[in-house]
Parts: sequence; structure tokens; C-alpha cells
Amino acid sequence: MRSLSKSVPQMKKRIITSPPQRPDEQEDLEQYHFKLMQHQETPAHRLVYEINQIIASSTPPDRMLQEIARLVGSAFEVDYCCLVTDRDGGDATSASWGAQKDDLGLTNQQEAFSIEQLELPVVECAAEPFTIEDISTIQESLVIGCQNFPLPIKSVLAIPTRFGEKNNGVISLIKCEPYEWSNSERQILRAVESCCGIAFAQVAQAQIISSQKQQVRKSEQHQSLIQQLTILNRSNLEFNQMLQLVVSSTGEALGADRGLLILLKYSDPLFRIRAKAQIPKAKATVVSEWCSETESALCKELQSLEESYWLQDCGISKRAFKASKPVTINDNSDRRKDTSTIAPVFVLDKLPAALLMPLESQGKVLGFLVLQQKQRRNWQQAELNIVEMVCTQISNAIIQTQTLKQVQTLVDERTAQLQRSLEVQAKLYERTRQYVDQLRELNELKDEFLSNMSDRLRYPLTNMRMAIRNLRQPQIDADRQARYMDILEQECTKEINLINDLLTLQKLETHQERPQFETIDLNTKIEDTAAAFEKKLAEKGLSISVELPDEPLKLQTEIESFDRILQELLTNTYKYSEHDSCVELRVSQVCETENKTNQLQVQVINVGRGISQEEATFIFDKFRRGKGRWTPGTGLGLALAKSLVQHLNGEIIVESTSIEDSELSKICFTLTFPQFSDDSEDSEPS
Repeated sequence: MRSLSKSVPQMKKRIITSPPQRPDEQEDLEQYHFKLMQHQETPAHRLVYEINQIIASSTPPDRMLQEIARLVGSAFEVDYCCLVTDRDGGDATSASWGAQKDDLGLTNQQEAFSIEQLELPVVECAAEPFTIEDISTIQESLVIGCQNFPLPIKSVLAIPTRFGEKNNGVISLIKCEPYEWSNSERQILRAVESCCGIAFAQVAQAQIISSQKQQVRKSEQHQSLIQQLTILNRSNLEFNQMLQLVVSSTGEALGADRGLLILLKYSDPLFRIRAKAQIPKAKATVVSEWCSETESALCKELQSLEESYWLQDCGISKRAFKASKPVTINDNSDRRKDTSTIAPVFVLDKLPAALLMPLESQGKVLGFLVLQQKQRRNWQQAELNIVEMVCTQISNAIIQTQTLKQVQTLVDERTAQLQRSLEVQAKLYERTRQYVDQLRELNELKDEFLSNMSDRLRYPLTNMRMAIRNLRQPQIDADRQARYMDILEQECTKEINLINDLLTLQKLETHQERPQFETIDLNTKIEDTAAAFEKKLAEKGLSISVELPDEPLKLQTEIESFDRILQELLTNTYKYSEHDSCVELRVSQVCETENKTNQLQVQVINVGRGISQEEATFIFDKFRRGKGRWTPGTGLGLALAKSLVQHLNGEIIVESTSIEDSELSKICFTLTFPQFSDDSEDSEPS
């Protein structure tokens, strides 16, 4: 007898039912008496009829085979009956029945023994039934699940089934004692073979249909995934939100437990070429994570993990980076040497099946798409193709987003530059407009200056010319001669004063001279000045009043300049005060809180025609006079007074307050000087 281990091909199979159980070896084995019809056809027909009834009852394929195995085993009164389908090298389906159920002590009666371990020659599907009357020396045990159980097999009767002129399975009758199979038993088994072949064909067809339905479902899921990705690419979703939806859709479509999207950030932004022997310095960061609903608890547990790692520190990431192709891990036993160092974010101890697909565009790896499974999984090529297509979409989206960001940044920069340019142009325009307005004002001032200067120069010269002509008349008396000489002298003095004022004003504006400070008694200076102008003011019916503090005040100033300021202000009040009004001179001391320094104020107040806001803006300008002012003058007095005040480190302002029930106003010129100037050599009064 040839070795059974060499006679049976190895087949994968799907377990259906509980294995037969071993009879008690302590009991004496008795010979089974074959109680079938003794070479009669009626029992065979009845058995075939019952098998056909089972086939026609629309019973599920797995249950149908189990019922046939029970029916055949019971009819032949064997210890075990085993039915095995053959699917041309694919997964085989088996059904088994045992006469005794409890001998092996199985906890799950639905577990079946592995027919592969029997290694019977009948699996070769011989043309005729094959019998073994005693194989106790060949096979001593069966494999149930992952455990070996002793099973004394002594004799076997087996026959191949055929359908469509092709073997499609094996029927095996097994006894646990030596037995001589009769010809009638062989004939009955032959009669059963055809209908069992039909049953096996139905099982195979059901499996094909189930496989096709599964393929259709996968294809529909894949098509749905493609449609979702297309919609996402055309949507206006935020980039990170879109990536999250892509990862979740891909994971759900492929039935994964977890999905990750990892992006790389290179330390060298110019790194473009992926050299196989070179791993760049890059930071890998998880930007999107998804977990199935069944693994939500695990997902919460993984949230505490570090979501970034260095590329050179992770073996599977380096493999995917170098090879530019997916890295698959079916389970823990499938790890390679180069995956010994794995980033904690992958948690392969809890999710051992993994697929790592690189995201690549224009020779640059952008990151990885990772799918993980809790159970062992053989990743199919169709699934790899789908994931590769998804990665292409993600890579394009990343490149487009980066390009849009760069374009948007460039647009923002150019817009900002344009805005700055427009602002500069607007400022230049405004400055140019101001320059034009200033030029226009200067032209007006020039015209006004020329007009005033012409008048101020022409009138004295005209008077002098007339006086000279009169002096040349013969026989002019001494009185008239003296009067004409006085006119000549007065007009010459006016011309000299005008020229001197112009020169003084020019020096003050160019800061050609520093003031020469000395300490004066301000109270005395104000009283003397008021007394000197009292007579002149009286010519116009004006009076003057002086208001001084009780204690004398000391002021560091330049005496000549201070006198000229008071003279110009009093002269201005003389010209523009209302008749029979009073001119006031007030002196007070104030303290500046910021600098904690004492300041002195001198106010010159008169009653006259009010100064408008427009006039107040240029009242201290050279050659500018109020509109409608008929009083003669050069327009240099207040300008000279202001320049002298600034020369002495002081300030001057003018306020015009209307008098109730009157067309007149009270005009107040306020002078403010530091009591002790910092420009003086002495900081304290002498």
C-alpha cells in the first residue's frame, strides 16, 4: 500500500460542522452488519430520492451539504461521512457527520476536523471508487481547529463526484475498524455520486455568485469612492476638512479600521530628488485621522500619541519613501527587518495589518496614506489600485492648494505693493497740491508785498521829492524851509525803519543771532512801557490800564527784543482799537505742570473789530493784513513780534471774543515766556 501522505493533494477548505467523535477504545469493537438492501435497488432509489429532495428544498449550500452527509452516513451506518468539494485549486468546502458526538469532548460542535490531515488517495479523484480496508498504521489522528485528536481510522470507501464531465468533489465513508466493503455498497455509493455531484455544483455556483456579489459590492463601493472624491475636488471645502473626508471615505470603502494622512515637511525646501540611498531630514505629521465606529474606543486611546515623527526614525516610512510603492503588512508575523523601528503612531501591536501608500508628485514624496486593520488582511491588487488612485487625487489637491497659496500670497504681496504705491502717489499728489497752494499763496503774498512795499516806498519818496522841489523855489521863507526839511527827515526815517524791520525779520527767521538774556523787573518794565504809550493812546481817545501782581516778578529776556514786542502790540492796539475804549495790560505767573517750571504771561487786550477764524490763521504772517482793513501799514508788525517772541523761547496767541449786544469784540494777545531761560548762563535770577 502506497503512503497516504503522498497520495492526497493539499487543499484549503471552509469548515462547516463538527467532526466525528472517537469511539471508546476500551470497548470491544464489534463488526458492523450492513443492513442496506442486499444488492436491491429500492434503498438506493430511496436514498437518491431523499438527497434530491434536500437539493430541491432551497436549503443554504452549507446546510445542504451537512444534511446530505448525515443522510448518507446514517444510510451506510458508518462512523463518519465526509463530503469535500473541489474548486480547481481554490478554497474547498467540506461537510462531515459522525455517528457519535461526544467522544472527543469538543466545546463547539460546529467545528469540523481538517480533511487535509487524512491524506487519502481518493482525493486524487480516481475514476472508480477507492477502498482502504485497514489504514490504522498510516493515520492515527485528526486536526480539529488547532488541536490534534486521536482518531482510529481503519477503513475508507470513497468515490469522486462529477458534474459536466469534470470531477468536482469526493464522498468519503469512514469506519473506525477494519471492514470489507461489499460490491452493493460500492454500487449504492455510485448511485449517490451523481446527485452529490449536483449538490457540489450548486455549492460551487453559490460560492461563485457570492464571490461575484462581493466583487460587485466592492466595485460599487469603489465607484462611490471615486464619485465622492470627484465631488470633494470640485467643492469649496476647506483644505483640511476635505482631507478628513477623503481619508474617512477611503477607509469606509475598503473596510479598514483606521486611516491616517501623513504629510512631510522637509528641512531643506529645495529637496526635490528622491535618491534611493538618501533619506532627507523631514518631519512627518498626521494631519487627518479616521477610525471606524467599531474602533471608536481605540481611536480615543490613540489621541494621546505623538502625531509627528522624523522620517529617518521609522522603518516602514523609509521603505515606502525609497521604493515609491506601497508597503503592505498582513499581520505581526509579516514585519520586515527594516520595520523594526516603527513610529508609535502606527500602533502595529493593536492594528497589525497595514497599508502604507506614498503621496508623490513630480518626483517629490509629499506624505503617506495609511490604512490599518485589527485582523489579518491580504491586501488585493484591486485595493492597491484604488488607494493609488486616491493618493494621486490627494497629491494633486495638495499641489493645487500649495500653488493657490503661493499665488494668493503673491497676489496679496502685489496688492499690498500696489496699495502702498497708490498711497504714496496719493501723498505725493496731496503734497504737490499743497505745494501748488503754497505757491499760489506765495504769489499772492508776493503781489501783496510788492503792492505794499511800492506804496510804503513810493509815498515817502514822493513826499521827499515834493519837499525838495519846494526847497528849490526862490525866495522861500525860513519857516517853510524848516517845515520841508522836517518832512524830508521824517520820510527818510520811515524808509530806514522799514528797511531795518526787513533786515531784522530776515535775521530772526534764519537764526543768525542768539538772544542775549539778562534779568529784568517785569512789573517795572510794563509800567514804564504803559506810561510811554499813554500820551499816544490819548490822541485817539484811548486809555490804558495795568494789572500787575503784588509781588515783583523777575524775567530773563533780551531787553531790546522785549521792548520791540510790546511796542508792536501797543501800536497794533492803537491802530485797530475802537475810539474811547480802554487798552489793558495784564501780567501773571503760571506753573507748567509737565516741566514743573514757572512761566510768565503778558496779555494786551483791546476792543475793536473782531478777528475771524480765517484771519487768525495768517495774522502773524509777513505782509498779510486783515481783509477790509483800511488802516495804513506794511504788514510787518505782528510778523516781527511773533519772530521776536520765538527768538526769546516764548509763544504768542490771539483770541477774539464777541461782546454781547455789540458788533465789537475783545481781542487778546497773550505772550508766554519762561521766567528763567535755559539758554541763559544763569539758571536763577540775580
